[in-house]
Parts: sequence; C-alpha cells; structure tokens
Amino acid sequence: MTIASSISPCLWFDDNLEEAARFYTGIFPNSSIGHLTRYNDAGPGKPGTVMAGEFTLDGMTFRGINGGSAPFAFSEAVSFSVACRDQTEVDYYWDALVDGGEESVCGWLKDRYGLSWQIVPTRLYELVSDPDPVRAQAATQAMLGMRRIVIAQLEAAADAAAVS
Repeated sequence: MTIASSISPCLWFDDNLEEAARFYTGIFPNSSIGHLTRYNDAGPGKPGTVMAGEFTLDGMTFRGINGGSAPFAFSEAVSFSVACRDQTEVDYYWDALVDGGEESVCGWLKDRYGLSWQIVPTRLYELVSDPDPVRAQAATQAMLGMRRIVIAQLEAAADAAAVS
C-alpha cells in the first residue's frame, strides 16, 4: 500500500504567528508566506486575526498556529539546524536569528520567539570527524568553548594539535 503524505513541523505561537512568519521569511532565501487562516465570528479568537497558516523557509514548509497562552513553550529539545557553507553564512544567520533572542553555546541560539536554532558550518562536521583523532578532539574542544562557531578558530585548534 502506498500512502501519499508529507511531514512538516507545526509550531505553536501564542498570538504572533504572522509576525514570526514575516521575520523568518525575511531571513531565509526561497521563502514565502502561504495561506493564513483567520478567525471568523465562530471564534474562539478575535475575528480577522490569524488562527493558523503556512510559511516556507528555503523550500521547507512550516505550519503554525496561534494557540493562545498555554503551558506550551519552545525548548532546546527541538531545534532547527542551518548548515552553512562558510563563515559569512554563519555570521549572517547567527546575527539575523539571534536579534532579539539570546546566544547559547556550541552554535545554538534562541530567536526572539524562543525557537532554538543551530547555526553550523559544514566545516565543523569535517573537523570533528577528522580521521586524525587528535585533530578531531582539538576541534571538538574548541567548539565547546564557543557560542557562535568560528571556523578559523576550529581550524587553528585542529592544526595546532596536529603539530604537537
């Protein structure tokens, strides 16, 4: 049996889904806001305000709901990872997403809506998986001391360890 389906994240916002969608689509390329469903006279929200909707970030579809205040909040248990080609991309996504949010460690941050992101250069994966365990360990140790990942510092740590 073949079942056609798709999987996409659905994010709970208290009442700012549309604002968040505009924020995210302004950061990522190939992004857009899709259909927004608005409350009508049936409620429970104020007629005309956004109830639910879709937005696409670099080709990936997200769904969101304005569920109102509830004991639900984003946590680091779920995050979105952005693979970056170089330091310029790392810096761009880090600066854009952390604006109004907070830095964490090892390339993690929380944006202004409390959603967790990992801004990770592909070079990090290469260095911490280096076939030389001394280089891999040095790169890992360097990463553990960072907030924003800095590729040049990872490479310098790996190179210095290899020389020792």
